[in-house]
Amino acid sequence: MASVELFQNYREHLFAIAYRMLGAAYEAEDVVQDTYLRWRTVESSAVANAESYLNTMTVRASIDRLRKRKSLREDYVGPWLPEPVVGQTLITAEAGTVSESVSMAFLVLLERLSPTERAVFLLREVFEFEYEAIAEIVEKEEDNCRLLFKRAKKHIDAGRSRFSTGANEQWQLAIQFQQAIATGDLSALCSLLAENIRVCSDGGGKVSAARVPIDGRDNAGRFLLGIRRFANGLAQTPVILNGQPGVIIGSGEDLYSALIVDIDCHQIRQIHIIRNPDKLAGLRSWLQERDI
Repeated sequence: MASVELFQNYREHLFAIAYRMLGAAYEAEDVVQDTYLRWRTVESSAVANAESYLNTMTVRASIDRLRKRKSLREDYVGPWLPEPVVGQTLITAEAGTVSESVSMAFLVLLERLSPTERAVFLLREVFEFEYEAIAEIVEKEEDNCRLLFKRAKKHIDAGRSRFSTGANEQWQLAIQFQQAIATGDLSALCSLLAENIRVCSDGGGKVSAARVPIDGRDNAGRFLLGIRRFANGLAQTPVILNGQPGVIIGSGEDLYSALIVDIDCHQIRQIHIIRNPDKLAGLRSWLQERDI
């Protein structure tokens, strides 16, 4: 029977891959747990390279899930956003220290790719796998993987942010943003927003949320102040979400939403608001653990 301790050494790494593949922490946990259960049925002596074996099982299971949920996504009400995760725990040694690969904007861009393209792109771009290893995992020829990566990178580069604003400045802008909303100052709020800003709100048809993105500085500013009244009286907890400045609105069972600010070139370029209660379960547990 394969070693539990050996698997635990790779658990964080496997979760990092699965989350980026799926954009949902609860699904990523399921994939990692399934990988663990399968691993426990394997004889250690039959596995030449444990890390390669575990990576392969995790990626293939993630690809299968992406394919199965495609039809479900077509019936999703309003914009679909990834499940937010507190902090930068998904920044692994293999994935470097740049938060872009777990940012909301980046994960949304990954939705443009097919499941196999997504796997090839992430394994090469984020985790720096060699093409030989990628080809074995996705069961494609190396040359095919190179073409898939090139095509995927073209799609992603067309919409990705440059992340040229430093972490401290990002946080300061986020604080100014929160203050402008708290005071209802439309002028101050709009001064922080890029002209072509986009606000996406994900309610999943289960709670009220904008069913189409809100585009443009003035529209976005008025929309944000318009929903401000719903947050009156609720706790607002500034926190790092997916490596970016964010705020959790509400607490415990009264959790209202999570808001993530995407700052680039000293302006707020995108705002993602997650209201779907299914996607707030992890944040709810995090708040309860801290008695917030």
